Amino acid sequence: MNARLDAATEAVLRRAMGEGEAPALLASALHYAVMPGGARIRPTILLSVAMACGDDRPHLSDAAAVALELIHCASLVHDDLPCFDDADTRRGKTTVHRAYSEPLAVLTGDSLIVLAFDVLAEAAGRDADRALKLIRVLSRRTGMPDGICAGQGWESEPQVNLSAYHRSKTGALFVAATQMGALAAGQDAEPWEDLGARIGEAFQVADDLRDALYDAETLGKPVGQDEAHGRPNAVAALGVQGAIRKLKDILGGAIASIPSCPGEAMLADMVRRYAERMTPVAPVLHRADARR
Repeated sequence: MNARLDAATEAVLRRAMGEGEAPALLASALHYAVMPGGARIRPTILLSVAMACGDDRPHLSDAAAVALELIHCASLVHDDLPCFDDADTRRGKTTVHRAYSEPLAVLTGDSLIVLAFDVLAEAAGRDADRALKLIRVLSRRTGMPDGICAGQGWESEPQVNLSAYHRSKTGALFVAATQMGALAAGQDAEPWEDLGARIGEAFQVADDLRDALYDAETLGKPVGQDEAHGRPNAVAALGVQGAIRKLKDILGGAIASIPSCPGEAMLADMVRRYAERMTPVAPVLHRADARR
């Protein structure tokens, strides 16, 4: 599946970078921001849901997966900017604004967002109804009032609704992943919202634990950001042990929430495996014990 994602992503990036007539530095920054990718959890979940539902339009599933990953990469580029996290590293390498300049980082994030929707618009030529539904879901989970832009906006509010903050900042793209996977395969999106929301909530709690307990070398990005920026997080609200208990409860609920589909057992196994990868419970417990 990773090879499938990488091939589809590289094809889109080649087209976006032009044939020698586009600005060379910006073209390079686009590729730098996306490749090589991180864990690609969101697009992998999307393709897994599509396959569990039959995956009868693989070209559309690929377009949806690439579009979702481009939005995620754009959000990382913007999150790292000096006006937000002012981060020096991301995915184990220098952030885009440090490597290419702040103006080029802004343009990179903007270009990736536009490119994501262009990918889906192009796919509409072969299956307009499904593609339009995909565009609608991705736009809702990207902007206001339910998307990642809303999540970033909560950080500027004097009082933060922690649940709404996590739903939009982290959960939104996981909901997009499950719903877009179903839509690409011709299924209804609504039954898949709960699974995406639960996976997103689990990912956020795990990320809060990593931010509080891990080091920058392990994560490949700055740590202690929640405390440094005064951001709401599960560790501050519940403590380390409370956050770990919450994480386990969420993951159990995620598997139970998988809608009935031909590949339900396969999908449940995928969620379990990804739960282990994205939620480092054992290492966190070890570090928590060491800090007692």
